[in-house]
Amino acid sequence: MKLKYQHTIVACFAGYVVQAIINNFVPLLFVTFQTTYQIPLSRITLLVTINFCVQLLVDLLSAKFVDKIGYRVSIVLAHVFSAAGLLLLTVLPEIMDPFAGILLSVIIYAIGGGIIEVLISPIMESCPTDNKEKAMSLLHSFYCWGHVGVVLLSTLFFRFAGIENWRILAIIWALLPVVNGIIFCKTPIAPLISSEEKGMSIGELLRNKLFWLLFLMMLCAGASEQAVSQWASAFAEQGLQISKTAGDLAGPMAFAVLMGVSRAVYGKFGDKLDLNRFMLGSSVLCMIAYLLVTLVPSPVVNLVGCGLTGLSVGIMWPGTFSKAASTLRSGGTAMFALLALAGDLGCSGGPTLVGMVTNFAGGNMKTGILAAVIFPLLMTLCLLRGRRKTAIPVTGTSQKK
Repeated sequence: MKLKYQHTIVACFAGYVVQAIINNFVPLLFVTFQTTYQIPLSRITLLVTINFCVQLLVDLLSAKFVDKIGYRVSIVLAHVFSAAGLLLLTVLPEIMDPFAGILLSVIIYAIGGGIIEVLISPIMESCPTDNKEKAMSLLHSFYCWGHVGVVLLSTLFFRFAGIENWRILAIIWALLPVVNGIIFCKTPIAPLISSEEKGMSIGELLRNKLFWLLFLMMLCAGASEQAVSQWASAFAEQGLQISKTAGDLAGPMAFAVLMGVSRAVYGKFGDKLDLNRFMLGSSVLCMIAYLLVTLVPSPVVNLVGCGLTGLSVGIMWPGTFSKAASTLRSGGTAMFALLALAGDLGCSGGPTLVGMVTNFAGGNMKTGILAAVIFPLLMTLCLLRGRRKTAIPVTGTSQKK
């Protein structure tokens, strides 16, 4: 059977589900690791930081090595690392120091996650589709659905099979990157830019003012998203006085679902919507949502604000990728790698700012989140500047390749 570009698109969708697995599965096991291996929680939470730092490093290095070894080899290796990390997670803690074994597994699958983050969007962009912006938004919605699926299905597995059988679930989750990696070995992958063109170097990108505007937009996208989602569960638990499980479902799960809905809506109707106006309206809605979270003295309204934040930030990340692809057509792999780096910096910077201001305000989390309204505000200003200068196209017209 000869695979077509439609199979490539489906494999890209599955690629973001793989990334959702490796980013969200292990955190569900933190308490289990603490009790099973007697690892202090302070060391276990370090796993999140290591995962993030490794992906940041891979984002940066990808700009150099991906073009040399090719997209196909790189994306297949990404799935190999992802599957290997999940499988080793079931073995290494039993044959070496448990924390070192878990950490090594996390580093291995984080390498895969970093490469996936850099490559899935340009591979999708290179596929011949009627509307690039629609396809990109729909693609990124699959990370949200993957996040929802990982939490829900893992919770059900732990409920009926027992948390002590988590290794079986890790093996089951590892099957997806194995299968998807095999598919990527066979699917057609078109070059992002034509053979007659030369992709921009990192130096050329860094000297381009439009790139820096897009870089700032991507940073704001990541920060706007994570500044609230990191604290959504705490709002649900503390404000509504509900259990941890219910808090996760009412907070982060609701956030992820609404973010996925936003991306899916644009993925469905993007050819009828103006991308710039959609992003601008989303940025304004995000600021309103932040104010609902922080200034209204009602736990229920606060939780609604968390959900609206998920709905409003959905288009920011894929929309910025689409703008970059359409305005810096020769940006190539280096551009996507650096934009992924900017997004990850935002994902770290947003929660960090919230934490710092919260500590300064004597533990008032609402004050910390209110400070993070600077990110959707900056996104709004960037969009207005790009619109005024006409450097970034206002419309989301289709681009066929």
